Amino acid sequence: MERLQKIMAQAGIASRRKCEELIAAGRVKVNGQVITEPGYKADFTRDTIEVDGREIARESHVYYLLNKPAGYITSVTDPQGRKTVLDIMQGIEERIYPVGRLDYDTSGLLLLTNDGELANHIAHPRHEMDKVYEAVVKGMIEEKALQTLRQGVLLEDGMTSPAEALCMNRNKSEGTSVIHLTIHEGRNRQVRRMCEAVGFPVIRLRRLRLAFLTLKGVAEGEYRALTPEEVERLRRV
Repeated sequence: MERLQKIMAQAGIASRRKCEELIAAGRVKVNGQVITEPGYKADFTRDTIEVDGREIARESHVYYLLNKPAGYITSVTDPQGRKTVLDIMQGIEERIYPVGRLDYDTSGLLLLTNDGELANHIAHPRHEMDKVYEAVVKGMIEEKALQTLRQGVLLEDGMTSPAEALCMNRNKSEGTSVIHLTIHEGRNRQVRRMCEAVGFPVIRLRRLRLAFLTLKGVAEGEYRALTPEEVERLRRV
């Protein structure tokens, strides 16, 4: 017996949190009975589970690493009609969704899966998975600003955790600097806000690495499946 929202997430319906919302809205039936009770348990091998009148079936879990271009939103659908990352993921039959998010104008490494349990594991801040970003910022960044980024920056939603900050290049002719910033949190537009707070606004932003995963061999706008070894390693992080 497992919680209904966990079964639904494992079947690729949506994230566990979204599945909880579907249950609360009365859109889920078990053996013909509408279930709205939080934490209701079912047996997927014996019970018939329906979402919006359609019986769900357990999907095989799939895992993809996408090199997201700028100009796509990290979402399954968009009411404004903008392109989403799923528009890039052609030919995949399973219902996958992004793990975490990258801003519309941010590029780089993004994971997509139908494994709700692993997605929650990756996204949870207590696991402190490294997220490494390359930011092109306006101005010649100073050591004082880098040290502030390392110690934590006070934003409107509180102090950020300590980060790793390295200046990779300063281009005097263009008036820009390139920095690599490693964070463990996942606040909205966090890297952009951190750089803005120390006086060096971001011009371009790209995620280079998540935990041990990198963009090696994956061109912008392309994706690859994770290996079983990579999936297992993610579970252990």
